[in-house]
Amino acid sequence: MYKTEPLSVPVEGRSLDARFAEPAGALPGVLLVHGWDSDQGHYRDRAEDIAALRCVALTFDLQGHGRDDARSAQVSRADNLKDVLAAYDRLCAHPRVDPGAIALIGTSYGGYLAAIASALRPVRWLALRVPALYADAQWDTPKARLDRDEIAGYRRRVQPPEGNRALTACAAFGGDVLVVGSADDAVVPPATIRSYVQAFRTANSITHRSLPGADHLLSDERARRGYDSLLNSWLSEMLLASCAQSGR
Repeated sequence: MYKTEPLSVPVEGRSLDARFAEPAGALPGVLLVHGWDSDQGHYRDRAEDIAALRCVALTFDLQGHGRDDARSAQVSRADNLKDVLAAYDRLCAHPRVDPGAIALIGTSYGGYLAAIASALRPVRWLALRVPALYADAQWDTPKARLDRDEIAGYRRRVQPPEGNRALTACAAFGGDVLVVGSADDAVVPPATIRSYVQAFRTANSITHRSLPGADHLLSDERARRGYDSLLNSWLSEMLLASCAQSGR
């Protein structure tokens, strides 16, 4: 059994809508970071599935999303990274969370932010589905104002970790990694997935999968079920290995 609890996460005078899903006696913490033009509502079922694995799962709305979507044109990557870090800190402050057993799960833009956050906070497990990629320039510019054609061209080329904040973080990551692409993705092309996979030079383990017949949004129900099954299997494997190592 699990329970859910709505809450607010303060960040620079604003508050993010968030919700805990947790079972009794959970120790690992899992932070789910949604993509651009999405919100935490798309991840509540997934959070409850994760809670069933005896984890404390936290979903939240990035600034410019959910109740705050009227501000989407004003929000920069710098703003949203602060949101992720604030949500991470709130998760670690939960009395039943082990701060040494934190997983970040990010999709698209959320995967990009999660990768960067892994260099700024302790992260043991990192799961990225169709992680987006951006050049470092214009970091403080509202994301909605970035040139989409330039972004698309950048993603079509395999990028080295050097000179890209997200990929540099991946190159330094020493935990366990899951990277999932979509075979029919028109937003995040194969070159971007390769950029991420190749960047994880020091990871303890890396699992790379491509979902056949899946688009960026997992519009097909079969693709959604396939991803959920893959994520749950991977996370279960990581948690069992962690328990074996700690003797729990």
